[in-house]
Amino acid sequence: MQTMTAHNGVSIPDFMYGTAWKKEDTSRYVQLAVQAGFRAIDTANQLIHYHEAMVGEALLALAKQGVTRDQLFLQTKFTPVSGQDHRTPYDPRASVAEQAAQSFESSLEHLQTDFIDSYVLHGPYGRWELEKEDWDVWTALENLYQAGRAKMIGISNVQALQLQLLCEVANVKPMIVQNRCYAALGWDRAVREICRAHDIVYQGFSLLTANQGVLHDPEVGAIAKRCKTGPAQVIFRFAKQVGMLPLTGTTNAQRMKENLEIDRVELSPEEIARIETISV
Repeated sequence: MQTMTAHNGVSIPDFMYGTAWKKEDTSRYVQLAVQAGFRAIDTANQLIHYHEAMVGEALLALAKQGVTRDQLFLQTKFTPVSGQDHRTPYDPRASVAEQAAQSFESSLEHLQTDFIDSYVLHGPYGRWELEKEDWDVWTALENLYQAGRAKMIGISNVQALQLQLLCEVANVKPMIVQNRCYAALGWDRAVREICRAHDIVYQGFSLLTANQGVLHDPEVGAIAKRCKTGPAQVIFRFAKQVGMLPLTGTTNAQRMKENLEIDRVELSPEEIARIETISV
């Protein structure tokens, strides 16, 4: 598997397995993904949508199979109270900076590790601007990064103006951005351009589920036929060729393998340009 490198020199495998909505099957699917060849795992300390502790169970099982912690890239997230249910992994009465620190310690315990490769703010408190809470949480993330406990820090579900401000003002710029990526919105072009300018690794999620029309477009089907692959693999290869790090959450072992084989596919500049504008 190839890697992508952020502005701080840390590398990350260029395809990531996402663990959202796997529930009680999380451990099994993480093991299946790693056995297929994935080496980057995404989770969050948010029981509504993730079961982070079961990722930790999978890591223990994988270590017994010979895949050790140092061979894997682990990414988790701090999710604010607004994104949690009653099972918050921190004291909801604490300051937001303390919540982020407490959530980090909880994640270490869940994942049975002493460091996190990438720690991400799951979403800004402000919808369009960055609020005081965002800066307080970001300072907490910077402290974890500067202490070497998180090798990278980042932000998810972020708007272009928010990201630009963070890059301009923060003591430590984000190394990771993870956004839902809609073809109808130009595949998040404005945010991707900021990431490119600042050497931030852009992770695109929901590339398939958010773009069903593209997935079933006849032109994408024709490209897939030429490349002797499937439409999903065409979208993932497109993502890589325009500089994204794609996420997949498939639970199908064969699709996992097919997704990891996309580097053998090369889309032409004309095909890239067509997919870039297919729903705009």
